[in-house]
Amino acid sequence: MELPFAESYKIKMVEPIKKSTRQDREKWIKEAKYNLFNLKSEQVFIDLLTDSGTGAMSDRQWSALMLGDESYAGATSYFKLKNKIKEIFGYDYFLPTHQGRAAENVLFSATVKEGDIVPGNSHFDTTKGHIEFRKATAVDCTIDEAFDTTLVHPFKGNLDLNKLEDVLKKYPREKIPMIIITVTCNSSGGQPVSLKNIKGVRALADKYGVKVFYDSARFAENAYFIKTREKGYENKTIKEIVKEMYSYADAMTMSAKKDAIVNMGGFIGFRDEELFKKACVYNIMFEGYITYGGMSGRDMNALAQGLDEGTEFDYLETRIKQVEYLGAKLREFGIPFQEPVGGHAIFVDAKKILHNLPKEQYLAQTLAVELYLEAGIRGVEIGTLLADRDPVTRENRYPKLEFLRLAIPRRVYTNNHMDVIAVALKNVFDRRDSITTGYKIVKEAPILRHFTVELEKI
Repeated sequence: MELPFAESYKIKMVEPIKKSTRQDREKWIKEAKYNLFNLKSEQVFIDLLTDSGTGAMSDRQWSALMLGDESYAGATSYFKLKNKIKEIFGYDYFLPTHQGRAAENVLFSATVKEGDIVPGNSHFDTTKGHIEFRKATAVDCTIDEAFDTTLVHPFKGNLDLNKLEDVLKKYPREKIPMIIITVTCNSSGGQPVSLKNIKGVRALADKYGVKVFYDSARFAENAYFIKTREKGYENKTIKEIVKEMYSYADAMTMSAKKDAIVNMGGFIGFRDEELFKKACVYNIMFEGYITYGGMSGRDMNALAQGLDEGTEFDYLETRIKQVEYLGAKLREFGIPFQEPVGGHAIFVDAKKILHNLPKEQYLAQTLAVELYLEAGIRGVEIGTLLADRDPVTRENRYPKLEFLRLAIPRRVYTNNHMDVIAVALKNVFDRRDSITTGYKIVKEAPILRHFTVELEKI
């Protein structure tokens, strides 16, 4: 008999979590203005708001923390991280930042100006926010297959090369500072990009003289899918695949809070010394000196160790199989979500579940609130609230996909927790026809509104 799958780690420390009553949750979510970001952590039983900074570090990462060098300039921790980035990504130059959006802020300050066009594959919220804040335009070139949640396609994060070339033809080269490839593509459901597609993007970039940057938050999960889904890579190690992936990019931003399994940290990697020098000015202004940026020495140590662990197949297999486990449960219950299962989360199709509600009532947010009321499970809306308003017309943008994202923290929950999530969502799904109203906005910020928006039940 074949042995069942088991996690590639054992648990050394635990943290208690508390259940609550529905009456409690009704009171709390109302006080939070129906924004799950406003809930206190102790009001949540299973927290799937994000996989960013919520993972459990290993014993080796905790050991690395104790060896941190907190020198202001030239710390040994900086050089340890520098060497690890060179080893894994092949980049000679890097700048530490306190997290991914800080890396975007520094890099885009050096590269993006008003009127620019930035094509990519479904830019995520902070990426688009930083682009639009600079009065530039993000253009989505994701393949059409990504928007059919029932279609099983191995690389739904791919860019449509015809769409991309149309953009490159339409605008002069000086108006396009970069093409951004997000690996994996979060907004389309944690979907990977194939190396064949990456090579195609690189060829077009070379043809039109444009740089290629990677949004690298979940690069290791992307490499796992290349190994398991793309012909010719099945015998390659994750680290070998990563090295090839990054040979086609000019620069990268990294939210290390995801695939490097740390609670805080990020960086920018550069192939070009001139771009590195230009970005250094902004890093010093916004983050800190170039050898610590927004990070302490101990955090750089933990990040270097996390990059090493996060690019090992056994760890990635354990991590992604847990997401697949939850997906299989939801599929068994007939609950629609983005197929195939992504690397870090299940993206539940709110349009299909709450199809009777008008789009103006924020379907995915409504579903997220209902799941919290059902069992104290906190997910996040990836839909109209996150899509924000058009910067010119100030009208709501209604995306093709309305998702409730259930992001699974790394090495935190057991499959018993996945069972609770699946049954709770099934209970909501079973009573979906009784959910007859959604929400309206009472107060919102002018950009990235979903973090602080205040809502009222209709």
